Amino acid sequence: MKRVFAYLKPYYFRMSVGLTIKVLGTFMDLGLPWVLAYIIDDIIPLNNINLILIWGAIMVALSIGARTFNVIANRMAAKVARDTTEVLRHDLFHKILNLSGKQLNYFTVPSLEARMTTDTYNIHHMIGMMQRIGVRAPIILVGGIIITSTLEPVLTLILVAILPFLSIIVFMVSKKGIPLYTKLQETTDRMTRVVRENITGVRVIKALSKSQYEKKRFYAVNQEVVNKELSAGTLMAVTNPTMNFLLNMGLTLVVLVGAYRVDSGASEPGKIVAFLSYFMIMLHAVMAITRIFIVLSRATASAIRIEEVLDTEDDLEEKAIEPIKSDYHIQFENVSFSYAKEPCIRDVSFGIRRGESLGIIGSTGSGKTTLIHLLMRFYDVGSGSIRIDGEDIRSLDKRVLRKKFGVAFQNDVLFADNIYENIKLGRELTREQVEKATIDAQASSFIKEYEEKLDFKLSIKGSNLSGGQKQRLLIARALAGKSDILILDDSSSALDYKTDSLLRKAIRENHRDTTSIIIAQRISSVMKLDKILVLEDGQMAGYGTHEELLRSCDVYQEIYQSQFEA
Repeated sequence: MKRVFAYLKPYYFRMSVGLTIKVLGTFMDLGLPWVLAYIIDDIIPLNNINLILIWGAIMVALSIGARTFNVIANRMAAKVARDTTEVLRHDLFHKILNLSGKQLNYFTVPSLEARMTTDTYNIHHMIGMMQRIGVRAPIILVGGIIITSTLEPVLTLILVAILPFLSIIVFMVSKKGIPLYTKLQETTDRMTRVVRENITGVRVIKALSKSQYEKKRFYAVNQEVVNKELSAGTLMAVTNPTMNFLLNMGLTLVVLVGAYRVDSGASEPGKIVAFLSYFMIMLHAVMAITRIFIVLSRATASAIRIEEVLDTEDDLEEKAIEPIKSDYHIQFENVSFSYAKEPCIRDVSFGIRRGESLGIIGSTGSGKTTLIHLLMRFYDVGSGSIRIDGEDIRSLDKRVLRKKFGVAFQNDVLFADNIYENIKLGRELTREQVEKATIDAQASSFIKEYEEKLDFKLSIKGSNLSGGQKQRLLIARALAGKSDILILDDSSSALDYKTDSLLRKAIRENHRDTTSIIIAQRISSVMKLDKILVLEDGQMAGYGTHEELLRSCDVYQEIYQSQFEA
């Protein structure tokens, strides 16, 4: 929670002003019962209508002032909560964008979504409530005890005797509540993941008639969330009835003792009326403090989850590694890597000169995409090194490194925006550059069919396009920036042979100075490239030209025969 509270620092002055106004308003509220007691016991017996009107006007002024000050303070508190949470969300989002692939796998996307939304909302709710009720309730409680002790010391002792029991209840419940809310949020993460998977794969679920299966799967995780929430809610629900019981017992004693004291002449009716008013105000204050602890328990659990992300150290820091002279634009030297215990890349070494093209081919799970993730430094190599122009990529700033690439990944994303913005993607590209990229990517033919052309609005994930159209727009995005290195990760699998051939021809002719890496399942997509890397179980099964591999690589020969001779 300490890390989260640090975000309040820029708003200390605004909070101080708001809290001062809140304190003044609370004191005005506390003054009302005292004035009422004074009117009943001291003013009314004088039979002076003018004094009664004056003190009545004072009560009205106090009431209006209290409400006005409280409204102003509450609005200021809401602004502090809003602005603080805005900055917190921004920093959390920035941190998430800079997490490595390993760290993303650890946190999982659904959990990060929950931390960005539900957890930050809990913090927002807590900051606002602490400024509103967190100030008012303790002042009313403490101030009420002080004032009532001057009015009726005997009755005040009854109230004070109840407070330790209330404090013990709040402490015990809060202590057990935080772990329960932490477990609840973790379970909610799992439910979010199931929902996300089902929404993303809804077409597959319908096509395979798996709706009932997924309903049962969701029911199970939803029931787990309900059970966790029930456990936390049941514990927190203990506080209200228990406190009500204790306070009502105290109220009963106050009425009995107060009636006895008035009857015996030890006290005055006005003081008893005022005391009962204070007692009710303090009762509401105690209930408010209970709500604060419930909100604080949720917020503490959320703060722990948020701080876990914010405090995650960058595991892809720059390292001081001396550059070497190299004839290669991209060079892998004895690279090995593993996601878990078993290595998925073993001792891979090859080099590509500037402007050359490399095809990577192999069976599913052979490590093709992993090589690209290592090249772009989403993960660090386990051993060996990867160099660009002789510089180890671990010595480069990640932003500088990734600006060298134009990439179309296997399962890339199109946003709910027009075609132009989807290709431009926030980069400083002219409309002419975007149009040229669509021509090279063989996308201009279907774009021209739309009345809006490049301004045609796409649905979320490009759901109003065919698979081949989406791939061509993604390739256009990769080509538009004229990057040093072009990576196409199985991004032409939905293209027919003619379109695929025209695409490869456009890349060869119009992007001669770009070093290209093309991952493909079809040999026809890589056979005309300068070099081809064949992977099998994370190891190099062959490296060379198409003709060389047909003579020397058994794995390549098998792929060729299965695709062409069949």
